[in-house]
Amino acid sequence: MKKFYVLDTNVLLHDPNALLRFEDNDVVLPITVIEELDRFKKRPEETGRNARQTSRMLDGLRQKGSLTEGIELANGGRIRVALCHRETLDNLPAELYSGGGSGDGGDNAILAVALEVKQQCDCPVVMVSKDTNMRIKADTLGLAAEDYETDKIDVDDLYTGMGEVLVSPEQMNDLFQSGNQSAEAFPQLSKRSPNQALTLIDINNPSHTALATLRPDGQLVPLPKIPYSGVSRIHARNREQRFALALLLNDAIPLVTLVGKAGTGKTLLAIAAGLQKVAEEKRYTRLLISRPVMPMGKDIGYLPGDMTEKLTPWMQPLYDNFDLIFNTQDGAEKPDHWRRGHEELMDLGLLQIEALTYIRGRTIPKQFFVIDEAQNLTPHEVKTILTRAGEGTKIVLTGDTAQIDNPYVDAASNGLTYVIERFRNEPLAGHITLYQGERSDLAARAAALL
Repeated sequence: MKKFYVLDTNVLLHDPNALLRFEDNDVVLPITVIEELDRFKKRPEETGRNARQTSRMLDGLRQKGSLTEGIELANGGRIRVALCHRETLDNLPAELYSGGGSGDGGDNAILAVALEVKQQCDCPVVMVSKDTNMRIKADTLGLAAEDYETDKIDVDDLYTGMGEVLVSPEQMNDLFQSGNQSAEAFPQLSKRSPNQALTLIDINNPSHTALATLRPDGQLVPLPKIPYSGVSRIHARNREQRFALALLLNDAIPLVTLVGKAGTGKTLLAIAAGLQKVAEEKRYTRLLISRPVMPMGKDIGYLPGDMTEKLTPWMQPLYDNFDLIFNTQDGAEKPDHWRRGHEELMDLGLLQIEALTYIRGRTIPKQFFVIDEAQNLTPHEVKTILTRAGEGTKIVLTGDTAQIDNPYVDAASNGLTYVIERFRNEPLAGHITLYQGERSDLAARAAALL
């Protein structure tokens, strides 16, 4: 049966294309939504861009007919803008009536339009909002209410990038003697993703295991050995870290995503691999590192100084990793001419650390690009970053979906999980989920218990 979907403003601020995502059903925009979009359109961040894009889309549709009467969409549905009539507002419960209660006037005007649409038609009417309280109020008024979940990922089934396979001793020996084997020789490898990391388990002796990876060309190959000196003097401490380093050091994989709780080594491994590729192997011209400027808790306000000085508090976690790699984290007194390792790399032009704010419009060629705390990015922001990649660039996204500070995304809708799921079957991408904390025993227990 045909439905009427009444959209809240936050749905369009999240995804302007939501106007076109309800198939052959009718989309109703309360006039209050248009007014709220007008208030958001001057903002510089993504909500402002989405507000402007929505307004442009509506203005383009307006050329085809009357928005108040309804305009046919290409998918068979219709869209119209509805006014909020005073008599409907007066019939709201006293607690929700903006003139006599404490409720939010804009939200309640949107609810009033949804109630009026329900009274005028026999079709199901659904209130769509990303605001939990808005959905609760709609349900209280007898309206069906749904979250906008078109771009949400099932976190429980999120791709880990790893798998375990039972093999015979003969299969394992043949693989390591020849150096590679066709996946067709392992029927148990059906429905595996390219660049997936695999643990091979001897079916006769489960304690006998080996590590391998499935290449996009269908060849199963043993995991490459890490040099004795490590990667920028950093050594993998567990199986997941070995898998991660294999992806990070593979130049044939231009996109790598690493997910894990605090202390699993995501950022450290990415920076160590980047230094190896830039400073030692000269495979890339520069190591470029960035992270979203997103505070945890209350913001401390404006910061003094030039761009570098303003970014220092935000980028200090990255500097801590460089101190660990260069062994400069101790508190011993240094001579006047002494400079920290990352400062020398910056002077040489091999390292650049910057905010993501001004990345739009750039082209980034032949660089090892690490984006830390990527769980705070929206899918649109991640798309903007990935489309900046020029020829020969490798991009690494790291993050922890349990530590999201962006109020507009959650574990199921952030840009990091979005990329992981969309790229899981792409030969250009690889992913690893790290589970074991290696920062300290205290950090590992805190991540597990709190």
